[in-house]
Amino acid sequence: MTTTPPLAASNARVKDARRLSRRSVRTERRLFLADGPKAVEGALGSPGTAVEVFATVAATETYAALAAAADGAGVRWTLVEDKALASLSDSVTPAGVVAVCRHLDRPLADLLASDRPRRLVAICADVRDPGNAGTVVRCADAAGADLVVLAGSSVDAHNPKTVRASVGSVFHLPLAVEADAASAVRAAQAAGLVVLAADGAGEVDLHAPEAEPLLARPTAWLFGNEAWGLPAELAELADHRVRIPIHGRAESLNLSTAAALCLYASARAQRSPAG
Repeated sequence: MTTTPPLAASNARVKDARRLSRRSVRTERRLFLADGPKAVEGALGSPGTAVEVFATVAATETYAALAAAADGAGVRWTLVEDKALASLSDSVTPAGVVAVCRHLDRPLADLLASDRPRRLVAICADVRDPGNAGTVVRCADAAGADLVVLAGSSVDAHNPKTVRASVGSVFHLPLAVEADAASAVRAAQAAGLVVLAADGAGEVDLHAPEAEPLLARPTAWLFGNEAWGLPAELAELADHRVRIPIHGRAESLNLSTAAALCLYASARAQRSPAG
C-alpha cells in the first residue's frame, strides 16, 4: 500500500482516471470506474478486473478489509484527497473509494458456447436507464441466472450508475453486449434456449399451470424498454410471449419488478423436483 501523501485532483493519474466518466473513453480504453465499497469489493473479488483503487484516508480506515484484499490481490491502493475522490465519483455523497477496472463484457457467442450449460439468461433490449439495467443485473444474479445480455441501444453496461445499481452483481455473472437485439435472440435460440418475451399482451400467463413446462426449460427472458416495451418485430421472434397478471388497478409493472418476477419464476420451476 502506498505511503506517499494523498494525491490531489490535479494529479495526472487522477485526471486520467476521471476521463473514464465519458463513455467514448471507456469504450476506447476498455476501462471503467466502480464507485463505492460494494462495487470495489466485487471488483477485487473478480480476478484480474481491478487495476487500481483510489481511496481517501478516512475510507482506508473504514474499509480496511478492502485495502487488505487489494494488497493481497496485488492491486495498487492509492490515497487521494477528498476533492480528488469526489471528482472520480458521480454519487451525491461519495463513499470514499473508487476502483479503475477492466471491462467485463465478453462476446455473446463465446458465452453461449461455454462448456457450462446455460439455463437462465436475461436479455435486455433497448433498456436506457442505468439504474434499471443495474437492477436487472442484480435480480438476475439473485435468481441464479447464468448470463445477462445488454442488447440493441441499451445503456452502457459500464456506466457508473449501472455498476452502482447492480450493488456488485455486475462482477458476479457473465455479461455480454450485443448491438443487434434480434441477433441476441437468435443466438440464444441457436444455443438451445427457449426465448420468453415479457409482454403485457402475451398469450401465456406467467402464473398459469401451462406456463410451468416452459419455465422449467433452459430459458432466455427478453425484456424491453422501460417506456415502450418490446417492438412488435422483436417480440415476434420470441418462442412465446408471457404476461404477468395484473390483479389490481395498476397499469403495469416497472421493468426491474417485472424482471424479478419472471426470473424467479424460472428459477423456481428449474429447481423444482420436476424441473
